[in-house]
Amino acid sequence: MATAQLATARIMVVDDQNLFRSGLVRLLEADPRVQVVGQAVDGLDVIKKVTSLKPDVILMDLKMPNLDGIEATRRVVAEHPEVKILILTTFETDSYVLQALRAGASGYVLKDAQIDSIVSSILAVISGERVMASAVANRVIDMLSGNSTQKEFYDGLTAREVEILKLIAMGQANKQIARRLDISEKTVRNHVSNMYEKLHIYDRSQAVLYAVRKGLVDI
Repeated sequence: MATAQLATARIMVVDDQNLFRSGLVRLLEADPRVQVVGQAVDGLDVIKKVTSLKPDVILMDLKMPNLDGIEATRRVVAEHPEVKILILTTFETDSYVLQALRAGASGYVLKDAQIDSIVSSILAVISGERVMASAVANRVIDMLSGNSTQKEFYDGLTAREVEILKLIAMGQANKQIARRLDISEKTVRNHVSNMYEKLHIYDRSQAVLYAVRKGLVDI
């Protein structure tokens, strides 16, 4: 008696970087558990194609022209709640990932993950699971569920220190920050000093790198 063949998962890959997208598609097509039914180059493109392609899972990049992955996720989930979204990302604690999860994504995978791990994540979200890429993701889940605060997510920084960090990363000097926040320059220096101590960093370039890693600013 023949064994019934399991249905393959229908996948759509959305990324504005042609080389990465085509490479990922090629790797996915080699796995019999999934079937790539289409590609899109940005959020508007995926919105246009999702109805006709009927994917089970969309692998969605975040930072794309025309319409980013967060808004595209929100629209797809609203119009096609049966479609699961897996975010493709470089940084697992990026605040954009957090926003995408709040918009309805079922999880995320790192862009440099092994293809078998990505396929396993695809199958997991189809079965109703949430997928996170590493132990760091526990903090993301805690933030989503309200069990963790912004202070914990930013390694002990207060809301004011996060605000100042963002302004530093945008290239503003202490004097400009003081004027913008209506506080004294000495207060800004104190906040910066406390911030450096908490993050174990020593200069503004390291502060900028931290801010980029946490998704506070774009590069």
